[in-house]
Amino acid sequence: MKRKVIVIGIGAGNPDHVTMQAVDALNRVSVLFIPDKGTEKTDLAQLRRQICERFIRNDDYRMVDFATPPRKRSTPDYRQDINIWREQVEDVYQRLLTEELGDDDCGAFLVWGDPSIYDGTLRILEKIRAKGALELEYEVIPGISSVQALAARHRVPLHGIGASIMITTGRKLAEGFPDDVDSVVVMLDAANAFKTVDGDLDIHWGAYVGMDEEILLSGKVRDVGDEIERLRDNAREEHGWIMDSYLLTRAGKDDGE
Repeated sequence: MKRKVIVIGIGAGNPDHVTMQAVDALNRVSVLFIPDKGTEKTDLAQLRRQICERFIRNDDYRMVDFATPPRKRSTPDYRQDINIWREQVEDVYQRLLTEELGDDDCGAFLVWGDPSIYDGTLRILEKIRAKGALELEYEVIPGISSVQALAARHRVPLHGIGASIMITTGRKLAEGFPDDVDSVVVMLDAANAFKTVDGDLDIHWGAYVGMDEEILLSGKVRDVGDEIERLRDNAREEHGWIMDSYLLTRAGKDDGE
């Protein structure tokens, strides 16, 4: 049993983020897998559909909706919860590849941002391939990440001259701002971890970057932290979901000082 899949990064929310390489890949696909993450995130599925309708130049494809298992926080161990959840997603992907694709088909998963940054699709597909139940060939198309989009919208570089940068999560930032890094990009922060760091740090924050709902705010953490928290809460309540990220930099480090 042979199966071919393309994992396509589709950008941070603006259809204009879709690259020409991604457009070419979309036009080689016969089956597009569209995740359903519940009624609160129907916007994400709809945007994937809009991208397909905009960029695919033929009608020789079909879309397959599938339900994504909800992640249950059943144990105090975050990594264990993630592993349990990914095993459930793996079962879903295995079924999709087996039942929805033929030997001559090419399937596609459309991944928000870039497939290499805080997304599990590549690891899940590699586990399926390694098990050997089917002969799986997959290709990866990079996409514009929220990290790049955030910096572009704020018109700032991500690092000082010759300085380092770290991409991390809110969970890790809550353990402390790293001593040996000048700039930190934070993703997946559900608990406003920016409020735990030195208030003199500069923050460039953005939610729904590139989308019509986009919100941007920047300043010293001590000056804008409460406002960011308020905006996040209001946006989550209004839309039912939020995707945001932010850049933290030490004061005076923008010029490599």
